[in-house]
Amino acid sequence: MSSIKIMSKEDLAFAVNITDTMSWDLIEEDFKFMMKLEPEGCFVLLNGSERVGIATTISYGRIGWLGNLIISENHRKKGAGALMVRHALEYLKKKNVETVGLYAYIHTIPFYEKIGFQYDSEFTVLEGEGRSSPPQTAVTEIRQENLQRIIDFDKLCLGASRKKLLEPILRDSNNPGYISTRNGEITGYAATKVYNGTAEVGPLVCLKEHDDVAINLLKATLLRLEGHHVSMCIPRKEFRILTLLKDSGFDEKFYVARMFCGYPFFKDCIHLAESLERG
Repeated sequence: MSSIKIMSKEDLAFAVNITDTMSWDLIEEDFKFMMKLEPEGCFVLLNGSERVGIATTISYGRIGWLGNLIISENHRKKGAGALMVRHALEYLKKKNVETVGLYAYIHTIPFYEKIGFQYDSEFTVLEGEGRSSPPQTAVTEIRQENLQRIIDFDKLCLGASRKKLLEPILRDSNNPGYISTRNGEITGYAATKVYNGTAEVGPLVCLKEHDDVAINLLKATLLRLEGHHVSMCIPRKEFRILTLLKDSGFDEKFYVARMFCGYPFFKDCIHLAESLERG
């Protein structure tokens, strides 16, 4: 008999092991971070007493995100995945979330469509080494006194406050971050998570009419990350950014579809994902 429980520290090894079967390269600290951000929104699926699946969520006020969803191979195609998604959606609904987003592997789009998600756009995951030419216009490193302005700018572009996610990323001195301003107003920012010689760029957010800002933020970031293995998830429609990255030696690894259950909430801005797990 299937049941679902809230993820605890005793489930961390299982969560890592099951995601290893998909080569997601997650570690226990990743799940600890998710559990800290959304303590009651990370779940484990049980078949009797056996752990057979996980799902993670995060809520940002009226907006939510469905992250890691994976079921043990011998329990797939039996309704377990749909059960976990509906449980996650019900949890987010109780948190007053109106719209839920996710990144889906292309072959799983029909699965999510049956549950009520709609295709929005495609993103590509790229990997490469940190190196770049200097930015053509000045960007400055993020300082602690900038944090609230960045959080407010992010909310303006995305439609909800991601303060609980952005603060720990931007306050970590190991994580480089850059901000661009024009006439005293923020036009974009970029943050990076760095650990064990690897780096994940994101979030990066800037106004749509300032794609030059995104280019310069990325150049400054990649210059700072020289010697690191770098990954990021960007919209496939952002051709200038893709060209920059490919010219810098980045390779496209796979595509994902951004999907929404509810009204799409992203405003007209350039948005590099913070992660596949958290939007």
